[in-house]
Amino acid sequence: MEITEVRVRLVRNRHDRLKAFCSITFDNEFVVRDLKVIEGPDGYFVAMPSRKMGTRCGKCRGKNPVGAKFCNHCGGPLPDSRAGKDFKGRARLHADIAHPTNSKCRMQIQERLVLAYKAELERSKQPGYKLVEIDELDREVPDRMR
Repeated sequence: MEITEVRVRLVRNRHDRLKAFCSITFDNEFVVRDLKVIEGPDGYFVAMPSRKMGTRCGKCRGKNPVGAKFCNHCGGPLPDSRAGKDFKGRARLHADIAHPTNSKCRMQIQERLVLAYKAELERSKQPGYKLVEIDELDREVPDRMR
């Protein structure tokens, strides 16, 4: 599979670890949105699109985020042991929606997105460049979908 397009949207708060949201197109046919460029202690890395994990309340069966202590529907307490653990023993609060199946593919995606992020960062220094508000990302529709 070939990466045929990368779109980068820088976020406004440059002091936050989240630096940009990206979309990546494979073979001019398949798009993955909401990849994130994050600044970590060892440099930039790419986080895959994910969703918050949910759990059901034992009392009302309402769906709640795994990290919640009380039910959003009935207000009842939720048990502490409902979250699965990752390989480091931390609670899994998110699940990937899309992800590479091997490290070679992950590195290819990460290298391409970080290069595109750095190029967009340089373009952002031009007059009139507008950083995106995170809320604006939800309203965007790709050109090819209009």
